Amino acid sequence: MKPRVLKIDPLRIDRGLIGQAAEIIHNRGLVAFPTETVYGLGANALDPRAVTGIFEAKQRPLDDPLIVHISNIEDLYSLAAEVPRQADRLVSRFWPGPLTVVLKKTGMVPELVTTGLETVAVRMPSNPIARSLIEISEVPVAAPSANLFGRPSPTTAEHVIGDLDGKIDLVLDGGTAEIGVESTVVEFIGDKVLVLRPGGISLEELSSIAGDVELADGAPDHAKNSPGKYPSHYSPLANVILIEEGPEQVENALAEASVRSDGGQKVGIMAKEEHARGFGGYDVKVLGPAEDGRTCASRLFHILREFDDEGIDVIIAESIPEKGLGLAVMNRLRKAAGPPVQN
Repeated sequence: MKPRVLKIDPLRIDRGLIGQAAEIIHNRGLVAFPTETVYGLGANALDPRAVTGIFEAKQRPLDDPLIVHISNIEDLYSLAAEVPRQADRLVSRFWPGPLTVVLKKTGMVPELVTTGLETVAVRMPSNPIARSLIEISEVPVAAPSANLFGRPSPTTAEHVIGDLDGKIDLVLDGGTAEIGVESTVVEFIGDKVLVLRPGGISLEELSSIAGDVELADGAPDHAKNSPGKYPSHYSPLANVILIEEGPEQVENALAEASVRSDGGQKVGIMAKEEHARGFGGYDVKVLGPAEDGRTCASRLFHILREFDDEGIDVIIAESIPEKGLGLAVMNRLRKAAGPPVQN
């Protein structure tokens, strides 16, 4: 059965409609809703039976922890056993917003939410529809992205329905998600901020507040605490081939496209704005200007899904600089392409 869809104006929140969604949350149902990053699939985070529905609908592995969404900062202190100084500084600056903090959990948090880990991932979204849903539900809401596990995250209600039709109860349609990639996930080692997943808050922004910030690439024991930890993720049906930056990037992309096309595969090219005219004869979609990570992030998942809708077999994707939100874009693209083949 198709989920109900309620259109919500984020500038004029209809609390009556949000109340219908909150009732579903209270009855152990599943509600997809917009956040500023991507659409989330929400259930009562304090009810293990409700949370089970998220894993079943998404076909999500039971070792992939969920993010708990809250509507006011006081709720953090009932979910987290301790909030280090650096965590307090970051949430004071970036909440509400696309930042998730991983902290030692209290007994209030069910083990299923944290997949047996001693830590819980928490964030306070800035999207007014998301905030209203959590507030009116009067419970924290566990909410991974509202898509089948491993697929590109949804940035519109249509994407949600395309993946989860018949699996969930309701979709709150608040238009297109603004940022387009998931939240930044951080953990804390003393005064060091460890970025487990780059996302909507850049490393540069974090460093301006916290100082000592580094990626968790060399800390696998901590990386397991983050959602989206799998090396293959965010993947379209098409095979994704990354073309690294360099003076011959266009030529390398064209050579790869030619080989694939000559082999009978339908090729799509995800190009930087500066290079788009160099791919005449191919199905080209523009990710954005190379130095504009924010625009590229907002378009990334939508383009991957568009290529799938067109039946593309291979997506040739140009890399962009890994700075600002470009780091999050490239993190998603590398996972969409899958881990490199070992010779």
